[in-house]
Amino acid sequence: MPRKLILDVDTGTDDAVAIMLAALHPDLDLIACTTVNGNAEVAYCTDNTLRVLDHIGRSDIPVHEGLRRPLVREDFPVPRKKEDLAGKIHGKTLPVPATSRSKSDKGAVEFLIETYRAATEEITLVPVAPLSNVAAALALDPKFADRVPEVVIMGGGHEIGNVTPSAEFNIWCDPEAAARVFAAGFRKLTLVPLDATHKALLSRQDCQKLKALGTPAGSATADFTLHRIDVHDQIQRMDSPGSAPVHDALCVASLVDPKIITTRHLNVAVETDGALTLGRTVIDTHSRSGRPANCNVAFDADGRRFIDLLLEIFARRHRQ
Repeated sequence: MPRKLILDVDTGTDDAVAIMLAALHPDLDLIACTTVNGNAEVAYCTDNTLRVLDHIGRSDIPVHEGLRRPLVREDFPVPRKKEDLAGKIHGKTLPVPATSRSKSDKGAVEFLIETYRAATEEITLVPVAPLSNVAAALALDPKFADRVPEVVIMGGGHEIGNVTPSAEFNIWCDPEAAARVFAAGFRKLTLVPLDATHKALLSRQDCQKLKALGTPAGSATADFTLHRIDVHDQIQRMDSPGSAPVHDALCVASLVDPKIITTRHLNVAVETDGALTLGRTVIDTHSRSGRPANCNVAFDADGRRFIDLLLEIFARRHRQ
């Protein structure tokens, strides 16, 4: 049976690739997407999610809109700049056709709580966005962490930051929410940080192959990634110029092919106060804290295996 999952997204370009991979892979059953404030205001993230699903013929998948602001703060830790990395990479509205479909009436947090309370089968939760919705669900349902069998998060970094020298965007956007999630005691928690996603880069040549597939998913992924490459080459060049990570899709890929990432079981906490380190994922690689391991952390990824998976699945026009 296909593995059921919920994607919690702030849909920009890499979220879109993750959504398409989850919606098209025959071994996955994407039962819903939930959206949250992050790469853009949540209303844009919701509209982008609906657009992407409709673009690949998966208008059967509902989209539930979530929190419009961080869990504790009035806004992100510092005022958002119009020319920040996220704004340049994602914009507000993705370049795929508009949709007439509407979001679900039920909000994301309510949907998450009710779905896991009623679940008779395992449903993996895959947050690839700020963790505001997940933390809110934890606050409203004290048993939420016990109900969720597995959580796979895209976020954080050990040796790499992107929004600051210390912090990755998703965790930095709502550090208090992230801190609560890592402290919640989920039964199985995996973190896919920048350390792994920067080892699974797509090149311009890979984009040509995706475009040549002639499918909605292949063409959209190629267009999104070529734009990502242009921005990264200008602002945050990778070790291999002319390439870019597609962070969120690596989380989804690891669900169907665990060998794509290599993990270590470690303690992870989040800094919520530091002037220089706000939003940093503190990954205890040498057991200095004395805290028990709470997370499987991916430090490496098989980039070729990841790209081959995208090429295989995005040759599809719809679920088969």
